[in-house]
Amino acid sequence: MPPESPHSAVPRQVGFVLLPGFSLLAQACALEPLHVANQLAGERLYTPLTFGLDGRAVKSAAELSLSPHSVAGSDAGELDMLFVCAASQASGDHATLLAWLVRLAGRGVALGGIAGGTEVLARAGVLNGYRATLPWQHGESFARAHPAVRVSNQLFEIDRDRLTCGGGTAAMDMMMTLIAQHHGQRLAERVSEHFVCERIRMGDEPQHVPLRLRLGHAPQSLIDAVTLMESNIEEPLTTHELSEHLGISRRQLERLFKKYLQAVPSRYYLDLRLQRARKLLRETDHAVGDIALQTGFSSGAHFSTAYRNHFGMTPREERLT
Repeated sequence: MPPESPHSAVPRQVGFVLLPGFSLLAQACALEPLHVANQLAGERLYTPLTFGLDGRAVKSAAELSLSPHSVAGSDAGELDMLFVCAASQASGDHATLLAWLVRLAGRGVALGGIAGGTEVLARAGVLNGYRATLPWQHGESFARAHPAVRVSNQLFEIDRDRLTCGGGTAAMDMMMTLIAQHHGQRLAERVSEHFVCERIRMGDEPQHVPLRLRLGHAPQSLIDAVTLMESNIEEPLTTHELSEHLGISRRQLERLFKKYLQAVPSRYYLDLRLQRARKLLRETDHAVGDIALQTGFSSGAHFSTAYRNHFGMTPREERLT
């Protein structure tokens, strides 16, 4: 979207569709900057509107409810933009909503997805050929399900008239960037200062905290060891093989893991593999036996036992939760 003049004569109508289980934090981070921009500018730049699937209040993930202004699909008002706010892993068919999104796209309305809202836009087919992002934990399964969407792991994406973000506070950075495009960088900075934000993060910053930052000042050999583990989930390396790759002794490697990660290498590696398995169980329809092989377990029985010991339930029980 190209920069515009500092002020527009007509306020922009910005809609927010609230789906059950939406994040109050993400929704507030998207909505509040618009209210503050109006206050600081001394005029109405944006008119926010909220929509639900029906006339009832919508319950958030925190089990607090909001009452929308209108019902999705009603075509009430002349929307300039519409954001779908959904749980990080959106579920449900929402046929009426999907059809409405297609109609709005045809009218040139800018469409956005906040957290799982990106998944809803993709199901409507309005993200095909666009760059888009969503909560990083669901990136792989989303990419498989929607190959026509160019998926990124950035904080947010503004690609022409499509705006998506990973949820949480990334929604605030996306909206302040949008305010800068519409009304100038200085107003966006004032909005940021109002929220006591150190800075407006750029869209191309990653969602996932890099391994170097997660491990703080850990030695490079430990970071390299964890990187090797994360890259070899299907065919795990032994602790001896890891130490050989790194050019250090097994004893040195074990000391590093104990000091910085409070675990022996084999336990840390097993935790990584089981976390990957849990992600696959929750986000794909792969057979349990296939997931066992994809995460380095030689048999379904071994996988099931390890999974139950770690999470307190079997892989099949996980599928039923």
